[in-house]
Amino acid sequence: MKGKKAVTGQSTSLLMPLLPPHGRRQRIGIFGGSFNPPHAAHRLVSLTALRRLKLDAVWWIVTPGNPLKDKRDLPSTEVRIAAARRIASHPKIHVIAIEEHLRSFYTYELLAYLKQRSSMARFVWIMGMDNLEGFHRWARWQEIAATFPIAVIDRPGSTHHALRAPAALALERFRLSELKASVLTDQPAPALMVLHGPRSSLSSTALR
Repeated sequence: MKGKKAVTGQSTSLLMPLLPPHGRRQRIGIFGGSFNPPHAAHRLVSLTALRRLKLDAVWWIVTPGNPLKDKRDLPSTEVRIAAARRIASHPKIHVIAIEEHLRSFYTYELLAYLKQRSSMARFVWIMGMDNLEGFHRWARWQEIAATFPIAVIDRPGSTHHALRAPAALALERFRLSELKASVLTDQPAPALMVLHGPRSSLSSTALR
């Protein structure tokens, strides 16, 4: 991290989490979650985002645990990363665990770190429509929305409820037509876009 020196005998990787290779002005989708377990719908959401948003890559951020969910039976990060890599199986989908290094459970801290660390990249936060429904319960959700544009991928059974949820209503004036999907990463935040495409009813909750 700029301006921060490594402690003698301490690996710099402990201070600066490794990120996948990326260059100036590359378009990168950030897709965070517990991935407990990862499944084909995660991959489908990522492929939709890659295609519609013209992304160079999607980074799956495997979290140490969702603050809004019970973590007692959560498999280790290593187990979930390995499973996610098997499911992702795509050269443009990279599975990493930045928050493990940051010792953070909160998305707003993750996005602030990425913005500071890779300020030249063009990031977009990706979430499923089911997550938009409860977005107003996330810590500092307004700060998340003000950091990077948000792409919401439609999911079965969530569309109407999610678009009437508190966060969706608050961000309605920042909503863009999906006809502008290819330039979403160029838009200043807050910016919200709902993308439609092939859908899967798979969910981690049901699979557990």
